[in-house]
Amino acid sequence: MSIKMKELPEMERPYEKLELYGAKRLSNAELLAIIIKTGTKDYTSVQLAQKILNLNQTKKELNFLKDLEIKDFMKIKGIGKVKAIQLKAVCELTNRMSAPLNIKQAVIKKPEDLANILMQELRFEKIEIVKVVLLNNRNQIMKIVDVQTRKSKQCIFTGKTSISRTYQIAST
Repeated sequence: MSIKMKELPEMERPYEKLELYGAKRLSNAELLAIIIKTGTKDYTSVQLAQKILNLNQTKKELNFLKDLEIKDFMKIKGIGKVKAIQLKAVCELTNRMSAPLNIKQAVIKKPEDLANILMQELRFEKIEIVKVVLLNNRNQIMKIVDVQTRKSKQCIFTGKTSISRTYQIAST
């Protein structure tokens, strides 16, 4: 049987530690434990969080979490459907937090402008994603459309293009 959180010294409990020292002082497992909230009779929330972190094959960054599916989280004893959905929701929130807010007000003057906007969203993708960016006559983004994504096996575009050529076509 596992030790309960209430049995831990107050300075070792994630909630209290965050309150006293701030989020930056917590380990990744402790931060995940706060999201998970509760453990099981066999594992504390910190131990469950460590099991999630052990799913990482590359051992590099936390970005692997966004690639996990709900069923992957649920493979861990103690992570049910609700906790898995909560974890997936937090991963999506972090993606949205890193996305630019005023994308439609951005003016594209050169290919690098567009690359900088899309880089935040696409930098951790493991596959190529084709997007079409629609600009108005002032080169402001009107809409960004995914042409092919991970979920879509269909492809309506084949071939190669360069960002600068795409920019020239889109701005004419």
